[in-house]
Amino acid sequence: MILRMLSVGLALGSVFTSTLFAGSERGSRIVSETGGVAGVQGIAGVPGVAGPGGIGGLQGLPGSVFEYSDFFALMPPDNAVPVAAGVGVQFPNTGGGTGVITSPTSSTFLLPAIGTYLVQFQVSVTDAGQLMLRLNGGLVANSVVGRASGVSQIIGISYLTTTTVNSILEVINPPGNSPALIITPLAGGTDPVSAHLTIVRIQ
Repeated sequence: MILRMLSVGLALGSVFTSTLFAGSERGSRIVSETGGVAGVQGIAGVPGVAGPGGIGGLQGLPGSVFEYSDFFALMPPDNAVPVAAGVGVQFPNTGGGTGVITSPTSSTFLLPAIGTYLVQFQVSVTDAGQLMLRLNGGLVANSVVGRASGVSQIIGISYLTTTTVNSILEVINPPGNSPALIITPLAGGTDPVSAHLTIVRIQ
């Protein structure tokens, strides 16, 4: 009896096991055929922090020109008399410009507007000497230029700021200098040599 029951149990277990295995295979096949369950979408990354801005470029220098004039002399015949101490060099001819900066006399120059001016001059002189600027009768101490020997041009460049309208500018042989300056005629050749005074208002 017992053996019979064991045989029946074994037979039932075999059928149950076969059924499980068959179901497992069918499940695997179904999952394989349907492609499986879709995965969860990932979280988008956080944007990076923006980098610092670049260093700004240097601001350009102002380059405006409001008025300008060029005055000149030719030796000979101009500046035929030596220029004594305290006396102005003559630039009797107008070389061009805006017509605002003018020359009341051959050695005085009118700056009508209050502002800052760039002043440049060149003058051929004989022997040692100096030249400087005088503004409204006052000496411009930092404008003195000169040379100790030789025969060559004296060249000056200065910035001046006026505080009154219609200021008067001169290029002079500084007071107390001796002897008088000879403005060299025919310097370096056979043609008359030029002396120039250029005045530019930049502010």
